[in-house]
Amino acid sequence: MPSPLINRLIDELGYPLLDKNNFEEFIQQAPYSVLFFTEEPKRFPESNDVAVILPELVKQFPQFSPAVISQDYEKALQGRYNFNVWPALVFLKEGRYLAGITKVQDWDVYIAEINSILALEPKRDPGIGIPVVSNPISSGCGH
Repeated sequence: MPSPLINRLIDELGYPLLDKNNFEEFIQQAPYSVLFFTEEPKRFPESNDVAVILPELVKQFPQFSPAVISQDYEKALQGRYNFNVWPALVFLKEGRYLAGITKVQDWDVYIAEINSILALEPKRDPGIGIPVVSNPISSGCGH
């Protein structure tokens, strides 16, 4: 159950609530997006802090289109973006992964990190695919 502070992002500030039905369309249409993963604010109270900080970050970096990820879709995307700490902000460019910031950070850390993120080139989503490594010495089956 989202908190009043998280609901404010959706109801008052108009941040879209993304789920499996509208997620891909949103990230593909936004030149830059920041996705807010809240988990359960009662278990992770820092989510309420990030809910207050995120609108200020969007004012500082207006190129980012913010969205809140629906709690019932977060676990599926957590694997895609490969983070293990809540809350999380995931930054994308044209739907492609740039980086993530987890937990609450000091304002100066957010500003420095996001400036660095904006300089990055998008890469493959970190949780998709497993690198294949060949070992020419092994012939399989322990022989």
